[in-house]
Amino acid sequence: MTGELLNLFSPFIRTLTLIPSSGGRFEVLAGDTVIYSKKATGRHAEPGEVARLLQEKLGLRPMPLEE
Repeated sequence: MTGELLNLFSPFIRTLTLIPSSGGRFEVLAGDTVIYSKKATGRHAEPGEVARLLQEKLGLRPMPLEE
């Protein structure tokens, strides 16, 4: 998922921090905005779901890196 987000949104990402936690918690935040929360949904994110939510919640247009 990290690779997907960096590939699609690198022009918008100033920092990306992975913070280990306990209890199976998984959250994706953009500043103070919760993009995805496993606790809230009760499930893992589906492939591409976090990228789609970033687009919807923040109005970002993907800008894939050139291959």
